[in-house]
Amino acid sequence: MHLLIKESPLQVIPSLAVQVGLNEAILLQQLHFRSLISTHVRDGHKWVYKTYDEWKNEEFPFWSVDTIKRAIRRLESSGYIISTASYNRTKMDKTKWYRIDYKMLQSQSGQDATSTTASSAREEVQNAPSLEGNMPLAITKKNKRIKKEPVENNLDVVSVIEYLNDKADKQFQPSSKATARLVHARFREGYTMADFKRVIDTKANEWRDHPHWQKYLRPSTLFNATNFENYLEESRRSVSPESVPPKPLELDFSEGEA
Repeated sequence: MHLLIKESPLQVIPSLAVQVGLNEAILLQQLHFRSLISTHVRDGHKWVYKTYDEWKNEEFPFWSVDTIKRAIRRLESSGYIISTASYNRTKMDKTKWYRIDYKMLQSQSGQDATSTTASSAREEVQNAPSLEGNMPLAITKKNKRIKKEPVENNLDVVSVIEYLNDKADKQFQPSSKATARLVHARFREGYTMADFKRVIDTKANEWRDHPHWQKYLRPSTLFNATNFENYLEESRRSVSPESVPPKPLELDFSEGEA
């Protein structure tokens, strides 16, 4: 069986996956391992220097570049990863340098973030193997989950719904709780305002003047998790407006429509 372990496996601790998300935990663990064997030292820290394509080709060939971007953005916004492009030799080079904020990781897992955190991390780096072919090292301390409510930005909802109303000639209310939940959920997944605009533009161009399809220009259809990803991918493929669009998933978000 060639699918059983004959190469260095990716490792993840379940409690870490619970804390930050499965994809994020896998990426964080691999960044930890790469940090231990990194030779890029700046300002007293070891950094990992990679483009998004290098993350995909060298570390995660089973993920798309967009999936990797979303995972990194979530870790950056949560404070688990510190990234910068300031160490690049030229301003044109936008490749990022990454390192883990171990104090943040420990504080969010319910452990004491004392000065021993930095020394422990340095000891791990000093004792790490120098050969990349060795088995990856795991974050071995048990993580205790602390429930942390996300801080939502209602201005995001207002901006998205105002843009939708303008492009689709609708009058949806950003104050709707169901609508806000959909918009916030997509932002938490790493999507951006530009992604919302691309989805709205694509479907508005296709459906706005169509007697049957124009009724689907609504938050419950456009911003549903599965639909949103599919429509965003469709916008990247530049699907012709003349093509017959597939029937969208019918969902009951009546309280989100006003």
